[in-house]
Amino acid sequence: MTDAVENGLPPVPLVLLHGFPFDGSMWDEVVEDLVDDGVPSIALDAPGFGRSEVPDGEPGLELAADAVVATLDELGVDRAVLVGLSMGGYIALAVADRHPGRIAGLALLDTKASADSDEARANRLRVAEAALGEAGADAVAPMLTTLLGETALEHEPDVVEEHRARLAAAPPAGIAWAQRAMAARPDRFDVLERLAVPGLVVRGAEDQIATQADAEAMASAIRSGGGDVELVVVPLAGHMTATEDPSTTAELLATFWRRCLV
Repeated sequence: MTDAVENGLPPVPLVLLHGFPFDGSMWDEVVEDLVDDGVPSIALDAPGFGRSEVPDGEPGLELAADAVVATLDELGVDRAVLVGLSMGGYIALAVADRHPGRIAGLALLDTKASADSDEARANRLRVAEAALGEAGADAVAPMLTTLLGETALEHEPDVVEEHRARLAAAPPAGIAWAQRAMAARPDRFDVLERLAVPGLVVRGAEDQIATQADAEAMASAIRSGGGDVELVVVPLAGHMTATEDPSTTAELLATFWRRCLV
């Protein structure tokens, strides 16, 4: 897992994990605001995306989690505040499962801690096969209307075109690896219950993928384990809060980062 953006080597940085099927550059606008606010951040590319290669062996988010920690080791960072959006949230939860001592705080954006349903799992595997066939990146093109909220789809053509281009540029091998890895992920509510670090759960009000019930369930699990958690719903945003409303996302993350340092 390669770092896409790095701003200094603080004792406890924000580590930003992107959604599917994008790469660490999806955080660029958020990082700009964080830099202006004096918040150190590192945006990482998940396996198969950006500058990160598809790993050998059976796809699994555990490999992505270990890669996050390996990058922290390379940078000399002992603990970090993890921020994961959608697939990035699944990876963050895998880090929390395998390396809980490396986490100073956990922010989960537009994601869920539950495993896939049988239907969702089957669809992921179908998309993986299509991406490696003639469809290539076109296999994820239909995601556009579910990733973005109604406000962006109807009133923000630049945002729509940016995401359309990002979907078209998604690497087929990365698409396939990530879909198979996500399909194999377990339920990780128990991880949240035993983590006992500050938590932030964020959801776009127009998110069609990660529901309000998903967000409340994660917040409840963090709270039951003794973690101090805040749940925030961002208005006029869909599944991609970080790119649909980067300024609000950056403000929330900066406040959360400072809370984790107390």
